[in-house]
Amino acid sequence: MSDFWIYFNHGLKHILSFSAYDHVLFLLALVASYEFKDWKRLLILVTTFTLGHTLALFLSVFNIITVKSEWVVFLIPITILIVAVYNIVAAGKSFKKNTITFIALVTAFFGIIHGLGFSSYFNTFVSGKPSDKLAPLLEFALGIEAAQIIVIILALLLAYVVQTLLKFSKRDWILIVSAFILGVVVPMIVHNKILSN
Repeated sequence: MSDFWIYFNHGLKHILSFSAYDHVLFLLALVASYEFKDWKRLLILVTTFTLGHTLALFLSVFNIITVKSEWVVFLIPITILIVAVYNIVAAGKSFKKNTITFIALVTAFFGIIHGLGFSSYFNTFVSGKPSDKLAPLLEFALGIEAAQIIVIILALLLAYVVQTLLKFSKRDWILIVSAFILGVVVPMIVHNKILSN
């Protein structure tokens, strides 16, 4: 297997894994209010995450920035919570369709935080000096982008089936998905070390 496929595959597995459920929850929250016709906006959002994630890994590879893992573990569910709450507030309102700026900023922040959380692992499986890690970093980023697109397509398919066959309204779907996500992330936040200290 070529080096490209090794690092690309690591990027895929970074998202398409049971241990990456926080990332999948974020993507579900992100996609909940969109449909297939919104694919351009979704692609922008996914790419925004990938750019933030890659930037954080780049800064870590060159030892420009590091963050304590406790803060990363705390901030990841906070970003998921923000998107889920935004979905609930915006459900059925027209302003959501007009702009993606707020969600894009949260997505970029999530990408940066998630990248910082993954940086120590990335630096252990990619050896060499910082400049040697640039190509693997880009290959890894392409794997992440591909995996996110797969998750988003599956989420959009699920939304289509539920809304078309089971006759859920789009608003109800957004509220159900967002409430489920809140039910998962609120305990993650409440039981985090940062709050319990």
